[in-house]
Amino acid sequence: MTLTDKEIQTDYKNRINRVFEFIDQNLESDLSLNAVSEIAFFSPFHFHRVFKFVTQETLHEYVKRRRIEKSASDLLHKNITATEIAHKYGFSDNSSYSRAFKKHFGVSPTEFKNQNPNRFSKIRQLKSKNGQEYPDYEKYICVINNLKNWIKMNAKIEIKEMSKMDLAYVSSIGPHNLENAYGKLMQWATPKGLIKDQTKMITVYHDSFKVTESDKVRMSASILLDKAVETNGEVGVTTIEAGKFIVGSFEIGLKEFEKSWTGLFVWMNENGYKKADREPFEIYHNNFNEHPEKKSIVDLCIPIE
Repeated sequence: MTLTDKEIQTDYKNRINRVFEFIDQNLESDLSLNAVSEIAFFSPFHFHRVFKFVTQETLHEYVKRRRIEKSASDLLHKNITATEIAHKYGFSDNSSYSRAFKKHFGVSPTEFKNQNPNRFSKIRQLKSKNGQEYPDYEKYICVINNLKNWIKMNAKIEIKEMSKMDLAYVSSIGPHNLENAYGKLMQWATPKGLIKDQTKMITVYHDSFKVTESDKVRMSASILLDKAVETNGEVGVTTIEAGKFIVGSFEIGLKEFEKSWTGLFVWMNENGYKKADREPFEIYHNNFNEHPEKKSIVDLCIPIE
């Protein structure tokens, strides 16, 4: 039987899902073309072409960016030195890490960490790419105060111990592809009887919009499973491990998600919590199209130490 082009592309994306997971778990290790292509069961030459087709980046570009951007998140959320971070993400020494970081963000790791607005806004990181000026201190304080007020008025915040969650998912690179990813997931899940009134949809964020360009942010469009399932094609299975989370419960419009996430991270810092090395996610409790004001009833969840 000859596979169609669509079936071949679906198989390729399934293999690349495995690669994404492997890279996320091994950023400090050997992620050479030869090593990673074995995970996808491709020859190095063929894998190079397929990976570039799916991600619009070479493997080297993708891994280097992931390491730099993950390190930037650590600088913002952890009390950790640049030397420790360099070692954590596979750089040979602090000097090579600093050069790569400055090339990507336009500032050194130390400068990046000292620019406090970076903790809550992507304005500063964008300066090197589009020439935007940094906000002055008074404007920054005003923004932070507005975010605090927004959270106080619009969120119910709790610290929760959450159980392990098993998910079926389809990957999306860039928010413009997320709706399509959910469509593919629903098309797979519905005939299997996995979509019920109580089924929760969950978006997992593997990158942060604060440090990653929007069209490169990788997300998993997911549903919560209540039983083991076999997946195929672009659909994969993954797990959100049990742990402690900041859970902000909101009823918000689509344009208010960024403000809500940013405000929740402000609340996290103001209250002395530290983000853990796990991905944040959203749990949806309604279909916003059925809401009289087109609002989402959603929990925003930040994993904490």
